[in-house]
Amino acid sequence: MEDGIAVLTLYRPDKMNAFTGEMMFQMIDAFDRADAQDDVRAVIVTGSGERAFCAGADLSAGAKTFDYDARSDRPDRKGSAVGTDGSIDYSHDAVRDGGGRVALRIFEMKKPVICAVNGAAVGIGVTMQLPMDIRIASETARFGFVFARRGITPEAASSWFLPRIVGISKALEWCYSGRVFDAQEALAGGLVSEVLPPDELLPRAKEIAREIADNTAPVSVALTRQMMWRMLGADHPMEAHKVDSRAIYSRGRTGDAKEGVVSFLEKRKPDYPVKVSDGMPDFFPWWDERPYE
Repeated sequence: MEDGIAVLTLYRPDKMNAFTGEMMFQMIDAFDRADAQDDVRAVIVTGSGERAFCAGADLSAGAKTFDYDARSDRPDRKGSAVGTDGSIDYSHDAVRDGGGRVALRIFEMKKPVICAVNGAAVGIGVTMQLPMDIRIASETARFGFVFARRGITPEAASSWFLPRIVGISKALEWCYSGRVFDAQEALAGGLVSEVLPPDELLPRAKEIAREIADNTAPVSVALTRQMMWRMLGADHPMEAHKVDSRAIYSRGRTGDAKEGVVSFLEKRKPDYPVKVSDGMPDFFPWWDERPYE
């Protein structure tokens, strides 16, 4: 961590940072720890090396790669979802998609997550980015929603995230074809917000994170993140008005709001006193948790 900015690096350079069950657990643990530490103000996710951000699922198991019941090496496997009569219990934990578990953990974050795509990002390598808040890419980055070309379907809750980010038409075009496309197409389609030379990518990600860390109230950012993401599924603007009103009212009573105004008037850097660990308002969370069933 560098002065409030945590950098999570996918590190399997010999395998182009391909995703495994172990990586899933490590990523979830890293996000848990980042959320629990008040001195972490933002998280940057990137890949090791220059070739890949994440080249998708590790295919070393060959034809058994996506056949969960045929895999004995899955660390997240807890028994079998197949009954003695051959029926499948789709609510069983063994059915759950590992990429989806990572995506859902990122969705729950109270800290901003910035993705610095340094190279190839296909399959789970691109879908894991979708619940991250800001995505920027190297000029050498490549993207691909390649699932239909592997005989499977999009995962990591991307059927929810992707159309909301790039629109339904572009999401379907990319997923139907499964083709790999370059960073400029990702920029034009709204998947990333900036494309930079490789040596400028991580410094730019840190610059974005630094602006957040140096100028904003941690609890305000945590609330804003959840307000924005969760309102994507709201059925009426009244739902946003209710949450907005509660947030403004509760925040206005805190030392953060007073410090925000006074520091602005005094033309100095703010020093916000309220922490995410114990300063979230009493109406948070305002949603019911969704179980896997």
